[in-house]
Amino acid sequence: MTVETAIPSVAMVLAAGLGKRMRPITDTIPKPLVSISGKTLLDWGLDSLAEVGVKRAVVNVHYLPDQIIAHVADRIKPQAVISDERDGLLDSAGGIVKARGELGAEPFYIVNADTFWIDQGAPNLARLAAAWDDARMDILLMLADLGQATGHSGSTDFLVAPDATLSRAKGAPEGLIYAGAAIVHPRIFVDAPEGPLSLNRYFDQAISFGRLFGMKMQGSWITVGTPDAIPQAEVAVKRALADAS
Repeated sequence: MTVETAIPSVAMVLAAGLGKRMRPITDTIPKPLVSISGKTLLDWGLDSLAEVGVKRAVVNVHYLPDQIIAHVADRIKPQAVISDERDGLLDSAGGIVKARGELGAEPFYIVNADTFWIDQGAPNLARLAAAWDDARMDILLMLADLGQATGHSGSTDFLVAPDATLSRAKGAPEGLIYAGAAIVHPRIFVDAPEGPLSLNRYFDQAISFGRLFGMKMQGSWITVGTPDAIPQAEVAVKRALADAS
């Protein structure tokens, strides 16, 4: 990717999960349509993509799919293209494999529809694109430290070497969290089988080849796992927006 074409024009938005931990809210709406501070989780991600000029977002759907389809029907920036998985959950990588025809042959963004972030300074997705090196990388992950995270109940995911390559943190306190956004080259899915597949398989494969890299985000990262986490998330949004202004 040259400097002139550094920003991927296409994104995959992973929005097909069941959101079981968000019940009873998700008894009637899919988790990506849960609202935080007046904006759905899905729109937080789509707006971040629009801000850096992404033209097309492939949104996969499974649970209560018609609600998401209707929600994005009039979306222009980015234009939303639906990848329908109502016949069966395919997990994170399986959904990408199904949507390969819409994603094209160039590196694309991946964004989780159930987490979001507030930028501080330059947009993190633009920073991610600027850090992308096609010759060295198959996957570049956006990462956050525990101090940047609201609502995160797990441990850390990755350790970052001085050259920005990643290894599994296995919960090490100095590790960082995968913050639900990445750039991926579609070549890694060329021989992928159809059906349920996890992105973790491809993270580990890239680690084994020294081609999984990471970039620490700037700002605040927010995840909402349960209904009682919503007020905490809204406080975090208010604080982060005030800090960013």
